[in-house]
Amino acid sequence: MQPNPIEVLIIDDHPMVIEGLKMLLQDDDQVEVSGYVTTGNDALEFLKSNKADVVLLDVNLPDINGVEMVGLILELQATIKILGLSTYSEPSIINQMIKNGVKGYLLKNATAKELVDAITTVHTGGFYFGAEVQKILAENVAQEKEMPKLTRREKHILQLIADGKTTNQIAEQLFISPLTVETHRRNLMQKMKVSNAAALVKIAVEKMLI
Repeated sequence: MQPNPIEVLIIDDHPMVIEGLKMLLQDDDQVEVSGYVTTGNDALEFLKSNKADVVLLDVNLPDINGVEMVGLILELQATIKILGLSTYSEPSIINQMIKNGVKGYLLKNATAKELVDAITTVHTGGFYFGAEVQKILAENVAQEKEMPKLTRREKHILQLIADGKTTNQIAEQLFISPLTVETHRRNLMQKMKVSNAAALVKIAVEKMLI
């Protein structure tokens, strides 16, 4: 007896992407697209009265971002499996999606086989991350290991520098001398291997230190 196909809901703000995904999946007997929507709110309305086994979820939606959507979907249907499917390849976004409960993540250049493999894998309780996504996450872990450790005071001063505070303003706010602030600033630039405040803030943002 043929098992019931896996019911998939597509959430993506681009109708052309939805059509492309439907075409990729239409020839596979294991999968059936049971719904498709272009906004987060429409997805939540759909799931209030319809069942889905797996959700293909874009990060960039016009009303609710995909990271937040993960939790909202799971509140409605706790057993649903969510796959991130996006052009976003930033490790911070992927990691936040994983933290919120996605069971896998693919970039939108995934092949039909990858897509079906991912859907069937998460549906049966596994995790699936595309080859490119695995590489991105592995490189990010390696970079984090190389990152210097900052003290609590250094992190605080780094945040104030990013907020545009001057040395004297930081000194006043923290009740320390301007010389101490400059010492911390110099230590931060040495640790980050940069030569000015703008580069310091840029790398701190990239590494999610602030």
